[in-house]
Amino acid sequence: MKLWSEETIKSFRTTLLRWYDQEGRANLPWRLNHDPYRVLVSEIMLQQTQVDTVLPYYERFLDVLPSVQDLAEAPEEQVLKLWEGLGYYSRARNLQKAAKFVVDDLKGCWPESSDDLQELPGVGPYTAAAIASISFSEVVPAIDGNAYRVFSRLLKIDADIANTKSRKIFYDAILPIVDPKRPGDFNQAIMDLGSSYMTAKNPDSENSPVKEFNAAYLDGVELDYPVKTKKKKPIKQQFVATVTEKEGRLLFEKRPEKGLLSGFWTFPLTEIQNIEEIKGEQLTIKPVIHVFTHKRWEIWLVKQAITPNKNQQFFKPDEWQQLSLPTLQHKLLKALGEL
Repeated sequence: MKLWSEETIKSFRTTLLRWYDQEGRANLPWRLNHDPYRVLVSEIMLQQTQVDTVLPYYERFLDVLPSVQDLAEAPEEQVLKLWEGLGYYSRARNLQKAAKFVVDDLKGCWPESSDDLQELPGVGPYTAAAIASISFSEVVPAIDGNAYRVFSRLLKIDADIANTKSRKIFYDAILPIVDPKRPGDFNQAIMDLGSSYMTAKNPDSENSPVKEFNAAYLDGVELDYPVKTKKKKPIKQQFVATVTEKEGRLLFEKRPEKGLLSGFWTFPLTEIQNIEEIKGEQLTIKPVIHVFTHKRWEIWLVKQAITPNKNQQFFKPDEWQQLSLPTLQHKLLKALGEL
């Protein structure tokens, strides 16, 4: 790892923030208002999701629930409906839990340090640092995938970013570099740098505003950074989605309160070990594929008349369109409509 002198650090801050002021994405809606609630909503939405995808969801979410009080008091079904299509629905539930914690436990007073912000449900070190630096000007690095990539290349940090212990190495290396006068802008500039000139693949470091500081690029080994062990392949699971129709209505099942897709409505899903176990009229030759972080679901649509249990209910189209449906269920409905 290459450590910078104080002179180099000052030069980097000036160069980075000048570029951010001129070319950064300052017009993003969550950067126009530093209210911690708005920053929290944006950061939770942006986890595992691209900016362009988040934009319309963010605007709609805040139109309906403009304050932390509104979110804390909203029915969970409404929150999940607003989140529908973004995936990783535990984020929405944790976001509401965090809002309730602020309103009920903290009497509406937000924690102002990254350490204290981590007391909020679903708020980890990165999100806490982002809120603390952007909303409360705490001098703290917000270390996400972009920051790992950018600083591993700038400083040639060889620590494996898949190892949780490496976070402290990066934290200690980045903290002295964060601009003390503009910590929030500094962290957001790093995010922009990582999503533009210093992307994971095909970086454009030759034209990067921080080219002269990029040790890995200057040494011709940029694509060797960040160091990261490969993820394990998702575990494959096979399911049958039962399609039961009655008088123009379709049967849906509310998923258990724990586990994947908890609390959402889907076609009744039954796990199978192989397709030979399929009973009823098989509607799809190829399965519908849905990939979670650690699991890959292969789902066959099967037409079969079943008697509803207590967790199942028939809905007309105008009724089930109002339900909280996960992306997986939208895929199943699309596949059914194409038959």
